[in-house]
Amino acid sequence: MEGIYLIPEVTETHREKAYALLKADADKIRRLIEVQIENLTMPQCPLYEEVLDTQMFGLSREIDFAVRLNLISEQEGKAILENLERQLNILHEAAQDSV
Repeated sequence: MEGIYLIPEVTETHREKAYALLKADADKIRRLIEVQIENLTMPQCPLYEEVLDTQMFGLSREIDFAVRLNLISEQEGKAILENLERQLNILHEAAQDSV
């Protein structure tokens, strides 16, 4: 069967692992932004915005890839992004209040 590749069925374990990895990446972004706010730059800084935009874009691409592979649902992907955005807004507001 030269040239034909069989793709194994995606198991529930693969889906769970993909979801856990995406959530872990979202948490890393939150921690990165938290450290940046606390120690390095203010939310108005172009570097802060560039890091945030780059990280969020990367995560959205990861999520899109996982959705296309049917590892997570589109709703699960949206929930990960929305939860991260909510957490980042809380951090941003707290930083604004402390200035």
